[in-house]
Amino acid sequence: MAQEMLYWQALNRAMDLEMEEDDSVFTLGEDVGLYGGSYRVTDGLYAKYGEWRVRDTPISEGGFTGLGVGAALVGMRPVVEIMTINFAMLALDSIVNGAAKLSFMSGGQFPMALVVRVPGGVAHQLAAQHAQRLEQMFMNVPGLRIAVPSTPQDAYWQLRQAIASDEPIILLEHELLYFTKGMVDIVADPPPMHRAVVRRAGKDLTILSYSRMALLAQEAAVELAKEGIEAEVIDLRSLSPIDWETCIASINKTHRVLVVEEDCRFAGTGAEMVATLAERCFFSLDAPPQRVAGLDIPTPYNGTLEAATIPRVPDIVEASRTLCKPTKKAAE
Repeated sequence: MAQEMLYWQALNRAMDLEMEEDDSVFTLGEDVGLYGGSYRVTDGLYAKYGEWRVRDTPISEGGFTGLGVGAALVGMRPVVEIMTINFAMLALDSIVNGAAKLSFMSGGQFPMALVVRVPGGVAHQLAAQHAQRLEQMFMNVPGLRIAVPSTPQDAYWQLRQAIASDEPIILLEHELLYFTKGMVDIVADPPPMHRAVVRRAGKDLTILSYSRMALLAQEAAVELAKEGIEAEVIDLRSLSPIDWETCIASINKTHRVLVVEEDCRFAGTGAEMVATLAERCFFSLDAPPQRVAGLDIPTPYNGTLEAATIPRVPDIVEASRTLCKPTKKAAE
């Protein structure tokens, strides 16, 4: 039976159930124990499972992420929480040269059932060093899998699926989503972890997005519908692998595509998506693929300037409206 949960509560419930069912699952990171996690995701787990399985660590991302890699190598299922994606750069050697490669380099002899949870995104005036996204950095690493839940239900499903996986999974959690609400059915059968979902059906253009921007894309689609433009909104849910088939099927129907991302535009997720979809859908497109993305600047501290650096609903609406204008070729 479904019940309403906050995003962080859905993650907490998923972690609790996995730890209850499998003694090899444990979590570690800064303040995950007594404090219950910076965003409350591990709240109550320390009291229930003890310090051996809910381990507070020193402020040493490279050290405790490396510990997670080593634990996975000997058959454990660690869930590493890095307090913010900005600090993940301190753990890149463990993630990139360790987790992503060791199973391949050993010919599959070593498992790598590692989950790395990383909050990120532009939140509320956290400034340039604490407001990064960096998903494109992980997308460029063969061997990693990247899940990006945008709803409490997906947060619940994808964390459980990630913990059960024998591959290294990066779970990207937007900081502004932790206190969003949604219905969560803990017994419903989940879709595959890396499958995209159509959040809203439409016929005039396809909007592809993920994480918090997928929610803004749905808001934009509601506004566009008032103007007679029916946008199909696809929540990617995964950035490695990307569910190209769902994207292509939508574009073959709508013939226009807009990619919306919070991360910087240059060399980002949208660039990869536009390039691949232009190659694979060239003859289905009635207009060049377009992107709405964050500005290529460090995030300002000032709240007004901060908000102006990332896409907002009016930006998505305007880009969609422009994309749907009749082309000269169509008019002829």
